[in-house]
Parts: sequence; C-alpha cells; structure tokens
Amino acid sequence: MPRPIEALVHADALTHNLARARAAAPDARVWAVVKAAAYGHGIARVYEALRGADGFALLDLAEAQLLRELGWRGPILLLEGAFEPRDLELCSRLNLWHVVHHVAQVDWLAMHKTQAPHRVFLKMNSGMNRLGFTPMAYRGAWARLDALPQVDEIALMTHFADADGERGIAHQLQAFADATRDLPGERCLSNSAATLRHAADAQVRADWVRAGIMLYGSAPDFPSHDIAHWDLRPTMTLRSRLIATQQLAAGDCVGYGSTYTATAPMRIGIAACGYADGYPRHAPGLAGHGTPVLVDGRRTRLVGRVSMDMLAVDLGALPQAEVGAEVTLWGHGPHGSVLPIDDVAHAAGTIGYELMCALAPRVPVKLAGAAPAD
Repeated sequence: MPRPIEALVHADALTHNLARARAAAPDARVWAVVKAAAYGHGIARVYEALRGADGFALLDLAEAQLLRELGWRGPILLLEGAFEPRDLELCSRLNLWHVVHHVAQVDWLAMHKTQAPHRVFLKMNSGMNRLGFTPMAYRGAWARLDALPQVDEIALMTHFADADGERGIAHQLQAFADATRDLPGERCLSNSAATLRHAADAQVRADWVRAGIMLYGSAPDFPSHDIAHWDLRPTMTLRSRLIATQQLAAGDCVGYGSTYTATAPMRIGIAACGYADGYPRHAPGLAGHGTPVLVDGRRTRLVGRVSMDMLAVDLGALPQAEVGAEVTLWGHGPHGSVLPIDDVAHAAGTIGYELMCALAPRVPVKLAGAAPAD
C-alpha cells in the first residue's frame, strides 16, 4: 500500500470562502488570487470552486495559460506584470490584463506591436515599498500610458502593508487618494486583510478586491482573529496515520538531538509525516510548547524534533489510539474535528501561507467534495 499521507482540497470550503469575500465587499468585483499554484492547492483543483469570481489574479504566464485551457474566458490579471518585453506577446494572445509598476514596463509597452490594446493596472507604492510608482511619479506614469495606442483602460492600484495590524491603512489610503484625485479608471486596493477588516468603507473596497489567503481558510490577521471569527472554512487537509507507538520511561528522550525528555512514563505515536512532506521542521515539540495535532479527531501535540519522514505525538490522553489511527496535521479531522492551519503555523512561528505553499510534491493531493461531517 502507499505511504499513508495525503492532502485533501475541499471544494465546498473554497466556494464558501469566496462568498465571504463577496459579502465583505458587496458592490465590488472579486479577484480570486491563485498565485503559487493557488497557494499550494493546485489551480486545476480550485478552478471549478472559484469560477464564480469575477477574475483570477496570479503571477505566472504558464498558470494564466492553464486557466485559459481550463475554459476561463474572463479577466486574468498578472500581479507583477511582464518580466520581459516578449511576455507582452502572450498577454496579447491570451487577453491578459497586467500590472505596470516600473518605468521599464511602460517602455516595453511603447515598443510592443499589438492589434488589440491592453488593459493595465498602474500600481502605486503608497508605503509598502515593494512594487509601484511613488505618489510623486504616479501621475506622470499614468500620462505616459494614457498616450500609448497599445494601452486601453488604465485601472489604479495599490497594496496595503498593515491592513492586518495596528498601524492600519489610513496613511496609505490618503497617499493613494491624493495622487489619484481626478484620474479616471477603476480602483483596486484591498487584499484579504483589508477586505475583511476595512471594506465597509467604499473607498477601501473600491471597484475590485483581491481575495487571496482568505479563500484558502486562513485568517489574514491571526492571532487577532481566527477563521471562526471571519466565518472562513479550511480548504486544505493534511492527514496521515500512526505507523508505530512507543512506551517511554521517565528520562527517555525522543528524536534527533534529544530535544524532548519524558518526565514520567508516557506513550507516544509515530506518524508518517515529516519535513520532506512540507511539514515545518522547526515546529516545536518541547515539554511546554508542543505544536497541535489531532489523533482520531482529538487534540494533542508534537513531542521531539520533526524528522524527514516522521514525527512523534503525545498519546498520553489517547489510550485508544493505536497503529492506523488517523493523524490530522491541519484541516478537517474525523468526527467533525478541525485543526485550523493558523494554529499550527503560529506554534511553528510562521504563517498559514507558508505551510500551504510548502506542501511537497511527494504528497498525493486529491480533490474532496464536502468537508468531513460528524
């Protein structure tokens, strides 16, 4: 039999989370962000569940081509735009919308030969300091694009750095408003955090919102709020089984480096999952801080260091758990149990995005329908 580890993608949860994005920004159109292979879920697996979106946003030209091959005829937005001049040829052929964030991209458009003008999203660096024209340079970039016959509509865009935190978005929102005042074109400002936390303001939700991590069942502002607060559902389950149990005496150690020492007799289980599967090696399994895991739907914790192919879990409160018991690393477990990916990521000192995207190619992934019920 194959090694007992697999990932499930829950289509119903994806559709539910997309509906939550619409509810948070009811009069805006929604980009379903599917970059990084739909945050590790696979574009082909999420497509049917997310095709109710108004458009798909991503980075990779090959992924844009895949969406067209899957049958999508609506808008596709390249969030980082063209990487070299010849990329614009594929934009013309596939009718891709693309972000313009640097003067070189304006130059490439000016040299591009196309029969159909392009729809572009002109990005402002309003404080993120990653991509985009500064507020001082923004109107000049807009004027250059507006003068090009290769360009049709110009949408106006920025990205918030602190929509999930205390600093908030007011300073960036003001910079964007000042620099774009009286400029025509649709606006696109909000990522998942801004959509959930700030989109009651019509200026924030604007014409388009970019729903990313919220679509995949992770709270963009965890631990301030969890997925239950935002009524989001996990879309990925990573599960395995116990392949062994061990009985420890007081003083026995577990795993490489002997980072965990039993203080009393205890029983542990060994699950077929490790860092070669994408589970974080740095997830703690210490006496006072064990990363959460479900065994047969009941919450327990890691003990010891994560190995390449295995990890150990505490079975002290689970006397019934034996070889073959289901181990939920994150997502939906048996008997209606749920282990949010944010809980695992927080314990490991990272974010849910990283865990989803780090799922290893050797883990079989299949599309599930409805999430497990009681």
